[in-house]
Amino acid sequence: MSEEVKLMKGNEAIAHAAIRCGCDGYFGYPITPQSEVLETLMEVEPWKTTGMVVLQAESEVSAINMVYGGAGCGKKVMTSSSSPGVSLKQEGVSYLAGAELPALIVNVMRGGPGLGTIQPSQADYFQTVKGGGHGDYRLIALAPASVQEMADFVGLGFDLAFKYRNPAIILADGVIGQMMEKVVLPDFQPRMTEEEIAEKCPWAAVGKPKNRERNVITSLELQPDAMEQNNIRFQEKYKTIEENEVRYEEIMCDDAEYLLVAFGSSARICQKAVEIAREQGIKLGLLRPITLWPFPKKALADYANKVKAMLSVELNAGQMVEDVRLAVNGKVPVEHYGRLGGIVYTPDEIVEAVKNKIM
Repeated sequence: MSEEVKLMKGNEAIAHAAIRCGCDGYFGYPITPQSEVLETLMEVEPWKTTGMVVLQAESEVSAINMVYGGAGCGKKVMTSSSSPGVSLKQEGVSYLAGAELPALIVNVMRGGPGLGTIQPSQADYFQTVKGGGHGDYRLIALAPASVQEMADFVGLGFDLAFKYRNPAIILADGVIGQMMEKVVLPDFQPRMTEEEIAEKCPWAAVGKPKNRERNVITSLELQPDAMEQNNIRFQEKYKTIEENEVRYEEIMCDDAEYLLVAFGSSARICQKAVEIAREQGIKLGLLRPITLWPFPKKALADYANKVKAMLSVELNAGQMVEDVRLAVNGKVPVEHYGRLGGIVYTPDEIVEAVKNKIM
């Protein structure tokens, strides 16, 4: 059977992939530039075909707490928003992490701080990768660079969330959310039955099953010693994720003397910049982190022994560059190049930044 290729926006791909991946429930609230996720779900009406619940909550706070409730029952649930909306969800995200509940969050970033602009940005790296809520927790963070990856990362995000009982986030930006490309959507997966949930998610709160106690879902622990043990267990889990789930792409890095590091839409622009630089005799390569957490620290540390300098290219004032510098540990110079306010750089601008900042 031949693949069915469709033309759609990145936001639309998120919605269609969620239905096909057996999502039980979506709870969200409109905000530019991600509103098409909810709009597409309302248009397709999956509750008539798969039984998926789609609900526009009264606020972002309500939406994330609905996700908490669904996840606590072992359901495959998700939400999406853009930067200010994700800020409002942060307390609920921390609760999900503290209760060890699997859930998928989508952030299609826009510029800030505050209401900022509806134009694209990558300035939520700190909020997502460093943990915008309270406490010592981590989110598995996937950074798509195409509409195809927007679709693919829905299934991957759910798989990782359930594998580690930890929230996962797709950290996209307005460019990827709004652009249109060809995409092959995933095959349909049935939603889990109650029996499958009871088998695969024995921790879930599903009433009082026979022959075992009722599960209580909470992140509260009043005894300091017990809370410390919880946190130690969390850190061991995060260490396991770091050892097993790092993902990145290398483009023309074999003989590179200079290295660009970029994610999302910036990586696409950097790929063209690498081509232009090569035509000018500059041996430039690109490392694209696909998981922003766990971050590809080891790969960058290895390149610190091979290249002369690195340039972190981001649509922000300099956020991921901190992790790049930590990874290389001073072995090579690391500079940052970015644009702010929703202005997207061109490949030629990046080549000039390479010449001016790291050569």
